[in-house]
Amino acid sequence: MFNDQLVQIANQLVENCRNGKEMEGLDTLYAPDAVSVEAADPMGKGREVAGVEAIKGKHDWWQNAHEIHSSTVEGPFLHGDNHFGAIFNIDVTMKETGDRMQMKEFGLYTVDQGKIVKEEFFYSM
Repeated sequence: MFNDQLVQIANQLVENCRNGKEMEGLDTLYAPDAVSVEAADPMGKGREVAGVEAIKGKHDWWQNAHEIHSSTVEGPFLHGDNHFGAIFNIDVTMKETGDRMQMKEFGLYTVDQGKIVKEEFFYSM
């Protein structure tokens, strides 16, 4: 029903997220020039970054700015030949303010030539 390569990439990304191996996934699953787009601009540097190193920078910022109490991942949810999504449920405290929040975020991923070329995040408030 779905492209085997898409299924493999989607399952691996979700598994990496469940096991705290997101950085490993960036090195193996993403195209070097992949683009990441946030729904808002939490870092004050624009909603979009390009390149795996810039995406790693977003991950580093997130890890350093938040205390993560728990996180779960639902999915993957497959769509057509080159898209999949995942739902992230996260309980975090912002280190700078001490504010604790529960977040739900949907990630939509685009795959081309066997690599993730774009990720887009949608927030539930």
